[in-house]
Formats: sequence, structure tokens, C-alpha cells
Amino acid sequence: MRDAKTLLLSILLLAIAVGPPAIARNRTDPTIDPFLVAAGFLDGHPDLLHRTRGLDAYGEKDHPRAFAEFKRAAWYGDKPSQAIVGEMLWIGLGTELDRAAAYVWMELAADRGYTSFVRKRDMYWSQLQEHERDRARALGPSIRAEYGDDVTGPRLAQVFKRELRKMTGSRLGSQTSQVQVHVPGVGTMDASQYYRPEYWDPVQYRQWQDRIWTNVRIGQVSVGAVEQVREATDAGPAAEPAPTGEPADRPGSPP
Repeated sequence: MRDAKTLLLSILLLAIAVGPPAIARNRTDPTIDPFLVAAGFLDGHPDLLHRTRGLDAYGEKDHPRAFAEFKRAAWYGDKPSQAIVGEMLWIGLGTELDRAAAYVWMELAADRGYTSFVRKRDMYWSQLQEHERDRARALGPSIRAEYGDDVTGPRLAQVFKRELRKMTGSRLGSQTSQVQVHVPGVGTMDASQYYRPEYWDPVQYRQWQDRIWTNVRIGQVSVGAVEQVREATDAGPAAEPAPTGEPADRPGSPP
């Protein structure tokens, strides 16, 4: 039997795991590019590194570790990870259930106007009781002080600067397109692939993330009431409850 709430989180994780949608055109997801990963790309992108580790831990059903990794990614401003932290808090998976904190995290994820996270934020708010809304208002400033864009942006930019300085004159040699980078066990690639401005310039990096996530749609599925599953008989296998259609969101009025 599948729990309806767990199914909602699975849908969110699926949307994040599939990588950039069509709006990203032919540009691949750097977290699954063997050249970039082998060349140490993720070492300079802790937001993507910890999100990837979180997805791996979730796939292994180590939910507490997944939650911790998503929070680490969120510390560097990764909006999808902030959304997953909110979802895990909302259903109490890998952490204690805390709907007020879940709302604050989903509100953070929605700060840049990403459609699915905005809808999730509004859905959360509509389901909170008044005392939970009061607590969310009280929690907001302290969580934002550590995970808001105003602090995570400069934090990630500092990592970019440090990693680029470390790489100058190293195995990558140059940022010119004529240089071929040899990655042991993988092959060679053009240095410009590694040094795309959208991967290393803080402003362009955020714009690149926005192109990927702004219009990603995350569906919702309601499993409905639990039914007793009969044992299989000669007449055929037991029937399983079928999911219903997608319910309409009923946004509330965020503070």
C-alpha cells in the first residue's frame, strides 16, 4: 500500500531528478555529465553536490540523511532542495512533522516565482491552522537569516571564486576554447564546456537556474481512501485502489 503523502514527495523528487526540461534546450544537466563530474565540477557547486547526495540517500530510503543533505544544498540557495526540505517537514519524512516550518521552507523555495513552488506554498498556507500560521510568521526571520537569497547568493559566489582561483594553472590549464581537458578514465572535453559563464558567474548562474525551474510543473495525486486488498484467486489478481485525478489548488492568503 502506498501512502498518499509519500506519493506526493515522490512526484516532487521525480521532477527534480529528471534534470533540465525542454526550456534548457540541448544543454545537459552538469550533475550527470561524466566529464564535468570527473573533472571536479561538483566540488565547486555544493548546491548541486548536496542535492545529488540527497537524492541518492532518498533513493536508498535513508530519509534522515537525505533530509540533512537537502538542508546542506539549501544552505547554498538551492531552491529545489529548499522545496524538498519543506515537503519532508510537511509529511514528517526523515524529520519531525512541522507544518509551520514546512511553510517557511516552501516560501523560501518560491521566492524567485517558480510556478510549482508558489503553488505548493499557497496550498500549505491554505491548510495551516491559525496557530500554525502564527508560528510560521515567528519562524520566518530566523530561517531566512540563514537560508535566504541575500545570504546564500554571496555564500555560493565565494565558493565559485575560490574554486576558479584554485583551478587556474591546474589540470584545466586555461579558459580558452582551444584547450582540451583530459579527464582520466573519461576522455577529453573542450575547456569552454567546463567554464561556461552560466556555471561560474553568480548572476548568470542564477539566470540559468531560473530558466530551468521557473515553469517546471509538479503534479499532485490523491490516492483516496484506503481499501482492503483481497488475496489473489483463480479469478485473477486482487484489485488495487486506483488514483483519482489531480485536485485543484486552493491558495490561501500568505502573510
